[in-house]
Amino acid sequence: MVLQRDDHRGQTLLTGGFRFTLGDVGYLSSATGTAALAEVADFAFADATRIADIAALRVRFGDRTAALVETVLLRRRADAKLAEFPDTAQWLFTDEALQQASAASVARHRARRIADAASGSAVHDVTCSVGTELAALVELHARVLGSDLDPVRLAMARRNVEGAAVVQADALAPVSRDTVVLADPGRRGGGRRRFDPADYQPALDGLLDAYRDRDLVVKVAPGIDFEKVGLLGFHGEIEVTSWRASVREACLWSPGLTEPGVRRRATILDRNEQITDADPPDCDVRPAGRWIIDPDGAVVRAGLVRHYGARHGLWQLDPDIAYLSGDDLPEGVRGFEVLEMLPYSEKRLRQVLVARDCGTLEILVRGVRDVQADPDALRRRLRLRGAAALSVVITRIGTGAAARAIAFICRPSR
Repeated sequence: MVLQRDDHRGQTLLTGGFRFTLGDVGYLSSATGTAALAEVADFAFADATRIADIAALRVRFGDRTAALVETVLLRRRADAKLAEFPDTAQWLFTDEALQQASAASVARHRARRIADAASGSAVHDVTCSVGTELAALVELHARVLGSDLDPVRLAMARRNVEGAAVVQADALAPVSRDTVVLADPGRRGGGRRRFDPADYQPALDGLLDAYRDRDLVVKVAPGIDFEKVGLLGFHGEIEVTSWRASVREACLWSPGLTEPGVRRRATILDRNEQITDADPPDCDVRPAGRWIIDPDGAVVRAGLVRHYGARHGLWQLDPDIAYLSGDDLPEGVRGFEVLEMLPYSEKRLRQVLVARDCGTLEILVRGVRDVQADPDALRRRLRLRGAAALSVVITRIGTGAAARAIAFICRPSR
């Protein structure tokens, strides 16, 4: 639920795209606005009370209600992402800015990498938005500059982050020299994600051209086509980062900011682990051992499954499938203990699961298209009613005429 001002009637309506103005930012930053936000924060805005809550606030705050309610709701959403930064409970956001903002742990990781690679250098965030990256940078860098074209987001950044100079500027028209440049081009518009880097705001090729001879860091979507990035003339490192078991983003690092020879990196923040394509890829292909391991998504997305397997003494079930296996489970890694293996068929799978009294089933699948398209539909068709909680790993082994679908009935480690 988002509120939008209806300027024709001086009221607020339940809609899907409230747009803050500089006047809103000024009001919300004032003593009066701060007191009003504290009052609005006491309202639950639950499904059962939302309409009544907003009606009561309209009486109290009139046409300021939309900005107040939107800010309170955005602050609540931001808590899980940004609570590690000081005072974010008092920050101002726009909806799109919050959606695209990096989680605090991810932003801090990037700031540390910049500090390690370019110690003493000033850092210029050329798409600073409401200041998430600035908040991480000012913790480690003495000289931090932020710029953006959006005057509303700039006003929010000035309000949110102390210690960074903030100016209005076009990211494609450099206004700093001898700085490490950080960019997070817009990948959302009109409520939709932009997947083509040519549609980023600003476009990725424009950013790469504008800072061709500079130390440059660019945050991009995790699903970006690595080959397309290379065709744009980028020859540095692509890092894929996960946090809380979810792939969060990819990041481009220009050659001067990374280790020689490293072109791909997977960073798993939950375990403080990094794997690169400079690591040994010596990973065998063998039948399943005691455990099956589904590597972290950052490892898979970065194309480093074999490197990860070699590091942890694991092997692949198939050279083209990302599942790994081993007789020992790496420390801190969730795995699936193999109880039984069978040629996959829905009928046979149900028979085995019923015999094992399965009622709750986790389904992991790679390489078997009909199941991969909708594993939840398979779960519903199985109609399991037992007491045990199990996992099934369904995958393809072999290629061409020798390919076969296999199901591993497993007990999850946790």
